[in-house]
Amino acid sequence: MTPTRTTTTRTKSSPVLTNEHVFLTGATGFVGQAVLERLLSSHPDTRISILVRGKGSQTGEGRLANLMRKPVFANWIESIGEDAATKAIAKRITVIEGSLTNVGTLPSDIDVVIHGASTVSFDPPIDEAFDTNVGGAHGVYGALLASGSDPHVVHVSTAYVGGIRKGIAPEASLTHTVDWRAEYEAAKSARTRVELESRQPEALRQHLAKARARHGKTGPQAVAGFAEAARSEWVRERLVDYGRTRAESLGWTDVYTLTKAFAERAAEELWSQAGHRLSVVRPSIIESALHHPFPGWIDGFKVADPLIIAYGRGQLPDFPGLPDSVLDVIPVDFVVNAALAVAARPAKPNEPEYFQVVSGKSNPLPFHRMYENVNQYFTANPLPDEKGDIKVPLWRFPGGQKVEKALAKREHQVVRAERIIERLPTTPRTRKWLDEVSRGKHGLSQLRAFTELYRAYVQTEIIFDDTNTRALLASLPKKVQETEGFDVTEIDWEHYFQEIHFPAVTTLTRAFATRPSAKTRGARVLPVRSDVVAIFDLEGTVLESNLVKQYLQLWAGSVPRSRVAHDLANFTFSLPKYLRAERRDRGEFIRTFMRRYKGFKVSEIERLVRGSFGRAMMRRALPDALRRVQEHRDAGHRTILVTGTIDLMVAPFVPYFDEVVAGRMQEKDGVLTGFLADPPLVDEARAAWLRHYADQNGFNLSQSYGYGDSHADLVWLQLLGNPSAVNPDIQLYRHAQEKRWNVLDWKRHPAAVRQVQRLESEKQTPTEGGGTSLEESPAASHGI
Repeated sequence: MTPTRTTTTRTKSSPVLTNEHVFLTGATGFVGQAVLERLLSSHPDTRISILVRGKGSQTGEGRLANLMRKPVFANWIESIGEDAATKAIAKRITVIEGSLTNVGTLPSDIDVVIHGASTVSFDPPIDEAFDTNVGGAHGVYGALLASGSDPHVVHVSTAYVGGIRKGIAPEASLTHTVDWRAEYEAAKSARTRVELESRQPEALRQHLAKARARHGKTGPQAVAGFAEAARSEWVRERLVDYGRTRAESLGWTDVYTLTKAFAERAAEELWSQAGHRLSVVRPSIIESALHHPFPGWIDGFKVADPLIIAYGRGQLPDFPGLPDSVLDVIPVDFVVNAALAVAARPAKPNEPEYFQVVSGKSNPLPFHRMYENVNQYFTANPLPDEKGDIKVPLWRFPGGQKVEKALAKREHQVVRAERIIERLPTTPRTRKWLDEVSRGKHGLSQLRAFTELYRAYVQTEIIFDDTNTRALLASLPKKVQETEGFDVTEIDWEHYFQEIHFPAVTTLTRAFATRPSAKTRGARVLPVRSDVVAIFDLEGTVLESNLVKQYLQLWAGSVPRSRVAHDLANFTFSLPKYLRAERRDRGEFIRTFMRRYKGFKVSEIERLVRGSFGRAMMRRALPDALRRVQEHRDAGHRTILVTGTIDLMVAPFVPYFDEVVAGRMQEKDGVLTGFLADPPLVDEARAAWLRHYADQNGFNLSQSYGYGDSHADLVWLQLLGNPSAVNPDIQLYRHAQEKRWNVLDWKRHPAAVRQVQRLESEKQTPTEGGGTSLEESPAASHGI
């Protein structure tokens, strides 16, 4: 027999929470943390159930344990002691493991719900925004109805939920007639539609063409990977555009405010109209605490902070804000105090009430005043960069159209500059130019994103009414107003920003800025171990030369005088063909270029390598590279030189490495035929060889090292835990910067040349030294 479940509605008479059972969503978020701390510290008889989703291998209980180590709880823990805090947490907090869309079974004795979980992004893909904000509300209220509890629900929304409008925004239910259920279903199906669109042949061909043009040298699988990554990014951007455009078409600023509006409607229909108590709290832009748990407490950057920091970094030369627009900012502790006061007040079933926790009506902050505060602070406390202190720009508020025109012009200039630099020879100077252009491009993309995201917030002509919220504050006892109040008229904006908020967010910025650079990380001492390899490319990495220069040196030492003019003319005529092959595919270039060796005698090449050619090669060796090879050998690492150059020509480098893996050419009767004996060991072929070699010999690639200079080296370098880009070309340099790889500049200079000559004289002959001879090394067959 199924027992009958009975519920009772508790009548509140106290102005504060006492011994209620509170169900809290979003407890790991910014506002949720502050609500949980306030319940623990100021409402000691409450019990709290929190909805927490496991993350990876970490359970909800594990996430709670980590949460309690955050700064927001430090004062409370210190005030009662760690032992008492541990006992209180165990006694008062219950973790309900689940998600917003899969809440699970809730207790039947919940008195208060504070539902504050939502997406924290203004511009997420449409399906993600709807799933979290609308699907989350649907899931929470469905679980509450199933539980039999009859709590007073405090639904935390946003003041900007009313959409694009002017004038006074009342504390009342929204007046739109949009069918939120139909929009929710459409949003859920959007990803399927966009995924199908992205897989159409025309779209796939575009992604492949762009990937080949930019990454063709890395190999076909890598090109496919880049094309697929581009397709996935296109899907995401398309879904973001779906959300942004749909929101604007319905009269909202963005998909965040749209879905928060639909979540309010879901709360009204699913909970209030089912005969339950509902209050909606609408805070404006929530920023750091004014008083509690301590002045300046903030958990990461919030809504206005990226804009503030970008200005402090000099990245926003101007901004399309209206100087007289009211920027409505509210400290997080005011939001928490108001939400808990709302939760404690009596509420009636099926009569939802609305409370806007805002500052714009009672203590307005015009945008120009905010700008003046930011300018004053960063002028007195400039952020540093590599050149010294950053000088912040002066904004003139020229208007949105002028800012947009100037932005578009600068974006076009940056694209042109980037294209020009990519066509220049790769040198430290061109890489420096690329860094400057990339920083400019990043700054412009930030300005573009900020312009699109924040336009509605810095050009708004809305004033949010706060009559209900002020009446609620006035109803509280004087003592509660003093300790847990939310009187926005007490906020001195200059004091708040100059002494509290800006120092808090710049402290976060400086903490992030202390991360070591790639060059700093590259300076660490090599660990001694025998299970790692150090792979070195030859041309451009160990040797300041390339296949063309090597050929010309050999040719100059062996060509009959009668053939000089003919061969030079033929070589000059063929250069465009070689350049095209090099841009498309490194392997194709090697195959094409090596045909020039047709007719060379093996004995003549060996003679030149032992003599003038070998000495010229060693003069072009990079001392920093040879020194690094020796450091790896001293640390017990297996050092391997891997190159597409033919084995006959790399003999001078055999003594420096434990192993040399090089290409071979077919020969007939001691004469080269111009054909390779095996496919060239480059790009993906080298990556496959490396994986096979590590498996066969028990090496740990995640701890191993790689040194390469070309974009064609990308695929095998990224297999290694410690990749370094040496004198990199533009494409590899760009990737190394994105992935924070080591970037090394190894160059020749007169003293270095003498050092190489000394090192060379100290080495034994190739077949006598510590390295593997070409005849007996895996170079003979590429090792696969």
